[in-house]
Amino acid sequence: MAGARAARTAACGCDAGIMKRLRDFTMARVALGRAGNSVPVREMLAFQLAHARARDAVYCPFDAAAMASSLEGLHVRSAARDRAEYLRRPDLGRRLHPESRARVESHKAEYDAAFVICDGLSALAVEQSAAELIALMRARLAGWSLAPPVVCEQGRVGIGDEIGECLGASLAVVLIGERPGLSAADSMGVYLTWGPRAGRTDAERNCISNIRPEGLSTHAAGELLLFLMNESRARGLSGVQLKAPPLQSSTAAKLESSASRTI
Repeated sequence: MAGARAARTAACGCDAGIMKRLRDFTMARVALGRAGNSVPVREMLAFQLAHARARDAVYCPFDAAAMASSLEGLHVRSAARDRAEYLRRPDLGRRLHPESRARVESHKAEYDAAFVICDGLSALAVEQSAAELIALMRARLAGWSLAPPVVCEQGRVGIGDEIGECLGASLAVVLIGERPGLSAADSMGVYLTWGPRAGRTDAERNCISNIRPEGLSTHAAGELLLFLMNESRARGLSGVQLKAPPLQSSTAAKLESSASRTI
């Protein structure tokens, strides 16, 4: 049996030792081994645990009121009445509840930027990383007029367009829990949109993703976000026309060892 497996491995050009070493470089499920016609029990249990963590991330309650209080911001909610409706109706997660819209509009002024924090599909992610990133940005954005942070329950990325427009902000920055995968249930994304208003498309945003302890650190994300915000304000745009710094720049040098992605 062992000889047959070795022959099959050799036939497909694979080396068992190389496949196992791949696990040092990725969290993907590679080189799991075999137990008859299935995978080993430990790998099956690990898969089930990862799946349970991903489900928990989606349904984990978000204490938006506590976060809004700690950040001295506004607590609002989307038009989705509860988690079940939020998951079934993505469109409702992109719109403010009328009462929340009125609350946001009462703070309208001329701001350079507005930070919006949404639970998205992982409240765990924003509870773990959002406050730290906001603190970093507040310390680095000297000379910027910042709106009160808005913490939104049952929100999706697009709700930042409405919130930014209601506040009178030139730039909306949405911090949101990303869709959990089987290797990361606590990943936060940041979406930046110049001139936020209803109808903006994903092509008009920039994204920094995989912000978590095992991915892109909040410090590295803050460096990249600072670059994008300054460039966005200077050029009056965001999205596909606004690129991350080239690899030879000092900002990118700080990021080259981190798992970052911008779109």
